[in-house]
Amino acid sequence: MGKSISLIRALSVLLCVFAAFAAGPARADGSVSALGMGMGTGPAKPMAQFDAVIAKYNASGERFHIDGHCQSACTMFLSISNVCIEPDAMLLFHAGNNRSGQVSAVSTKHMLDTYKPALAQYLTANHFMDTFEFHTISGSELISRFGYPAC
Repeated sequence: MGKSISLIRALSVLLCVFAAFAAGPARADGSVSALGMGMGTGPAKPMAQFDAVIAKYNASGERFHIDGHCQSACTMFLSISNVCIEPDAMLLFHAGNNRSGQVSAVSTKHMLDTYKPALAQYLTANHFMDTFEFHTISGSELISRFGYPAC
């Protein structure tokens, strides 16, 4: 009888360990890489598509990871209320586009309004949002310097 109980306990522990590995690592409910939206808007993804993702995650309260490469409109995901940033993520900032290949003050302001004030001020003061040239800020710098939460 003692061997049966020990065997059952061992099998229970083994099943729990297997279930933990089968479920995968604990991750956020959503992420840039899972959505495939890290390259920004482009002709196929209007800015409204990014606004819809932000609204969805803000309404649900689900956690959202900014991971990997995140450029252009993808950086607006920083405004998700339950966002976290992977320290090794790379975010690339630039001016907004008017779809005719020209800098748009309206699109640029739309993006700037989604960042914390300190980040928006830094980007503006350094003229990072004046042209289409990419300016990279690492996830670890966004965490340490601008107070965004780490994953």
